[in-house]
Amino acid sequence: MSDSPFIIVAIDGGAASGKSSTSRGLSARHRLMHVDTGSFYRAITKKLLEAEIAPVEGSDLAAALDQLELGTAIDDCKASITINDWLPDESIRSKEVNEKVSNFAALPSVRRFLLDYQRKQADVARAKGFQGLVMEGRDIGSVIFPDADVRIFLEADPEERAKRRAKEGITDSIQNRDKIDSQRKTAPLTCPQGATRIDSTRLTLEEVIDQAGILVERALEI
Repeated sequence: MSDSPFIIVAIDGGAASGKSSTSRGLSARHRLMHVDTGSFYRAITKKLLEAEIAPVEGSDLAAALDQLELGTAIDDCKASITINDWLPDESIRSKEVNEKVSNFAALPSVRRFLLDYQRKQADVARAKGFQGLVMEGRDIGSVIFPDADVRIFLEADPEERAKRRAKEGITDSIQNRDKIDSQRKTAPLTCPQGATRIDSTRLTLEEVIDQAGILVERALEI
């Protein structure tokens, strides 16, 4: 057994800034449970769209959310949300979900619905014997875990991020996603005060992971 402390690593940033790749890399290197909160909002969006719920506050939305039971499935170091025992698949990255996910994610009731679930992922990681949790999203270091041991904000210029999205086969507008996520009233996308900024525009993935890894190693007292 390791004598290292259990740590929480919060990684925030806009679409295609490198959050997922960096988080997966840190997870593999340091046995941290990886949680992609963007997939949570995508999965919720898919279920709400299936129920023909519009991205507006109201009784219909509240009733639909009340019907969703959340769980967690672990595969190696990856933690995935389950909704009513459904494990999300590639359908959460469909064009329809891409177009609506930021609108649903901007709703206070949706964010409140997921808040406690996201925080409880630290308990899941501890129970499963991980050295820590690396959680990626847009409000992790500012709202979900403001006292995280490591807080990182990844950024890259819009042109580079658009190229990355195109390589993934995703055609949503980077600038539109940034605008919605940054201007929402509840938990907007922002660089948390005191977080370490890493600009990934001209860095390789390994270089980004190396920079972030130095912070993780310090927190683990390696």
